[in-house]
Amino acid sequence: MFFSPDSLFTVANSVALLGWALLVLAPRWRGTRLVVLNGALPLVLATAYVLLIGSHYLGAHASEGGFGSLAAVAAIFSNPWALLTGWVHYLCFDLCLGIWESRDARRRGVPHWLLVPCLVLTFLLGPTGLLLYAVVRRLAGHSAPLPPHQSGIRLFPKPHPAASPSNPLPPCYHRPFLLR
Repeated sequence: MFFSPDSLFTVANSVALLGWALLVLAPRWRGTRLVVLNGALPLVLATAYVLLIGSHYLGAHASEGGFGSLAAVAAIFSNPWALLTGWVHYLCFDLCLGIWESRDARRRGVPHWLLVPCLVLTFLLGPTGLLLYAVVRRLAGHSAPLPPHQSGIRLFPKPHPAASPSNPLPPCYHRPFLLR
């Protein structure tokens, strides 16, 4: 059957591996920006996670256990569907962390060759890669982040043309909705 935990494990790993390969091998390619840096692949994994959670807690694959003790957590993950759900959770969050590292490194001017070991460790050992990136960022990056317009990444949209320095919101937001 296609929808077995083993087959879905393979699909989820392939999706995550695609994201990591693009971050490491083609960081400036337009496709990487469209598929990975804009969050499309993590959203695919997040959707799979939500569907697995729904199936696990509401469907026929529900298992015993909980989060109140280590034994209860072990009971949850004794079920292959719950184990798959936890794995997709890791894949999604680790990829989000790798995306943040990539975007932050670019903004701070960290050379990509220094970022690659951080990304590999983040993929394989999550927090270890984050710790290494924190060291690399401190030693090799700019002391302060560059403004978003210099890095090609706009964190905040341009102000509305009708906004003023005293009130940066567009006019439609100047008064509460019910008082219009």
